[in-house]
Amino acid sequence: MTFCATCLLGLEGLVANELRHHDIENVRAENGRVLFDGDFSACARANICSRYAERIHILVTEFEATSFEELFSGVSKVDWSKYIDIDEAFPVKGSSINSKLSSIPACQKIIKKAIVENLKKTYDTDWFEETGALHQIQFLIIKDKVSVMIDTSGAGLHKRGYRENANAAPIRETLAAAMVDLARVRKNHVVCDPMCGSGTVVIESALKALNIMPGINRSFVAESFKQSDSEIWEAERERAKSLENRDCTFKAYGYDIDEETLCIAKENAEKAGVADRITFEIRDVSDFESDKEYLTVITNPPYGERLLDVKEAERLYRIMGKCFPKKEHYTYTIISPDDDFEKCFGRVADKRRKLYNGMLKCNVYMYFK
Repeated sequence: MTFCATCLLGLEGLVANELRHHDIENVRAENGRVLFDGDFSACARANICSRYAERIHILVTEFEATSFEELFSGVSKVDWSKYIDIDEAFPVKGSSINSKLSSIPACQKIIKKAIVENLKKTYDTDWFEETGALHQIQFLIIKDKVSVMIDTSGAGLHKRGYRENANAAPIRETLAAAMVDLARVRKNHVVCDPMCGSGTVVIESALKALNIMPGINRSFVAESFKQSDSEIWEAERERAKSLENRDCTFKAYGYDIDEETLCIAKENAEKAGVADRITFEIRDVSDFESDKEYLTVITNPPYGERLLDVKEAERLYRIMGKCFPKKEHYTYTIISPDDDFEKCFGRVADKRRKLYNGMLKCNVYMYFK
């Protein structure tokens, strides 16, 4: 089968590299997604091991369509009984961008009807109870090109299972993991987030440093597919577990000014299995200091569109610029949507990376020198 790993814009390269690292075949990156080939073992491995992808879909078919007749015909050509059993559920949802077929409800109805008519012929029935395993049909139409997929993840892959509670406007786990990768966190690093909130950045740093796979403690909807053997998922979880490396010196520090938020962060670290690697303390960013010889600072400061107005956010950036010393073996990785960040911070970044936090365009500013 062909699979599609969807991701935030700007993370395609990271997703592709990690899939190749896990010996997944024929990986090719496109805008907002990465395609790869394999069987349900590859599907399980991608779901369990991907730090940066949002979901893993089976890419069932792709074709051009500018009319509902062409949409119906393209979907009808698939042998849907290969994917959906007679009692299984197959709701349809999706989106359309810059295409003639712009009505989402109409496209949903046409695709649903095409699948039903196709399955009627195979199963010789006029009615489907849809009480069995969920096969969420997802369609995407971009410039009249239709992609029809089946979701294998269930809850988005950013939901690792450790963050049931969070502070206001937390960073998505997949984006935090990307920042950790860009900061080049390794097993011997000391990481600090001086505005840690619910702890996502330091937890993702620990998971990366200890090589703990992000999906090791959660379930996936494809495990209930009749075509997917439970032994496959068990074997892939055992493989993922064998990759962990807790014999390392990694340590992290998370600071915040809110005691309740830090309690949430501690709970999340416990659930993620990395609480012994992270120290949380009440501390204002203006009091930031460290006596460590080596330090990797990674942070997602509050900004205008989230929690603070723009002037207050820029005041915070100026404080950070004064408190984050330019020092040998100290690096800083900071995400912000503010184009004036470097001006406020007082230093031009050594490297920038454009990423999207949802629909919000941001830059990751990296200071390595």
